[in-house]
Amino acid sequence: MATTELLPGSRTDADGSAVVRVLSYNIRSMKDDTAALARVIGACAPDLVLLQEAPRFFRWRKKLARLASDSGLVILSGGATAAGPALLCSLRATVERTEDVLLPLTPGRHRRGFATAVVRFGGARLGVLSCHLSLEKGERYEQGGMLLDRVAGMGVDHAVAGGDLNDDPAGRTFRRLAGTLTDCRTAAPWGGEHTWTHSDPPKRIDALFVTEGVEVLGCGVPYDQPGVTETDLRAATDHLPLLAALAVPAAV
Repeated sequence: MATTELLPGSRTDADGSAVVRVLSYNIRSMKDDTAALARVIGACAPDLVLLQEAPRFFRWRKKLARLASDSGLVILSGGATAAGPALLCSLRATVERTEDVLLPLTPGRHRRGFATAVVRFGGARLGVLSCHLSLEKGERYEQGGMLLDRVAGMGVDHAVAGGDLNDDPAGRTFRRLAGTLTDCRTAAPWGGEHTWTHSDPPKRIDALFVTEGVEVLGCGVPYDQPGVTETDLRAATDHLPLLAALAVPAAV
């Protein structure tokens, strides 16, 4: 486990730059303890939440809206319309645009997609993308390339992208992403490392990446975040969340 000092809180500086707290979390279609899930998300005090396996079927919008409300947030984009990835945000965010992207479907496999948005915090403009990549290696690698293309085409100088990669740092797809973007955990380790503990050894298969110019102030599993308990982390879903604090420059 890396440093356990608290991550910086959200703020906007006089020059328009901003510190933005970003949480990535696979919530397993909210099949577990939703009260514990909302407590974990709320305790992390995020400005942006990149969800994977958001509800996709019966009354999915109502379920996602309730999670957002119980966490002190609002829905930004995604859900069933992005095949699972979704974005939540705090009222601190000013929304420029959103877009849900469905990726090419391989027959017999699960449909994948991206939930994307462009938001502002003060004078800082930030592209956002949540993903849940394929379990199949070849398809996952192609989806990694699509992610990089989508980030490059968002028309922003600064972006954060991430989610459940179904790949670890030694994997081909993870390395493809880290070759172009900055892996937040590697840049500034904080908290816990492994987001998937149901294997031996445990793995880091969830990640956050940022584009050049975004400073990572810390990134990891928020074990020591006030209000986050081990009990809630285990009850909320089968993944552990990944929390990062990012310093985003003001837009030129």
